[in-house]
Amino acid sequence: MGSVDERIDAIGRQRFRARFHLRGRDRATAILRGPSRIRAHAHDLVAARLAAAHPRNDGKQTPYRGHPVFVAQHATGTCCRSCLQRNHGIAPGAALTPEQQDYVVDVICRWIEREVQT
Repeated sequence: MGSVDERIDAIGRQRFRARFHLRGRDRATAILRGPSRIRAHAHDLVAARLAAAHPRNDGKQTPYRGHPVFVAQHATGTCCRSCLQRNHGIAPGAALTPEQQDYVVDVICRWIEREVQT
């Protein structure tokens, strides 16, 4: 997890990304549903909203709240394809491979895990 943690720390130093934290209902959801269910939701959401070569409404497809995964996506720069390119080096214009999807989910879930621990 070292490289994922380092990447999350580096992204978290960006002014915009640093303001995101799990609070209120989103935090409660993450705690009550547990890591395995949140990971399953993250896989589903990434596959549906981010994995396509040209996602529908790219750049506007991820809400700012309403689910812990949405908050984590903004906090980790995995909310749209341009943020993925800028923060993780994953180029837009091609569908995400299963390995890339797993990486994105790992980053999201690790951020949520760290937020729940604090």
